Amino acid sequence: MGLDMYLSAKRYIWKSDNKDNNVQDKLNEVMKDDLPEGMRVQEITVDAMYWRKANAIHGWFVKNCQEGEDDCREYYVDREQIEELRTICKATLDGKDEGELEPTEGFFFGSNEKDEWYYKDLQETVEGLDKVLTLPNSYEFYYRSSW
Repeated sequence: MGLDMYLSAKRYIWKSDNKDNNVQDKLNEVMKDDLPEGMRVQEITVDAMYWRKANAIHGWFVKNCQEGEDDCREYYVDREQIEELRTICKATLDGKDEGELEPTEGFFFGSNEKDEWYYKDLQETVEGLDKVLTLPNSYEFYYRSSW
């Protein structure tokens, strides 16, 4: 039990251009034994990031992307929000921002201290979001938690 957090990157595949046609055709070929005739793959979902009990990061998502609702549903996160979170994590790690990422209390959410695990979570978030932000603009991002 505890706080598990997921950032997904989704790319919708439309039959509108050759690039998407090729991707969709290849996916449908791989899935042909699973899909009834006439059905096709329309979306690719990538597990972009995973956190475990990074409650300060979770609190940021709840406040900035979920309108304060901590309900374990999936929420859209735009690229600018991902860039903002990365910037805040970096600033906190550099000692330039102390108040933006406060630990969030919750049922089995982990430590509420700004200890070595807190800073490790921030460092891993920066490194992970650096990779996430290299994805093409055709991907949309979604955050969800489970606890």
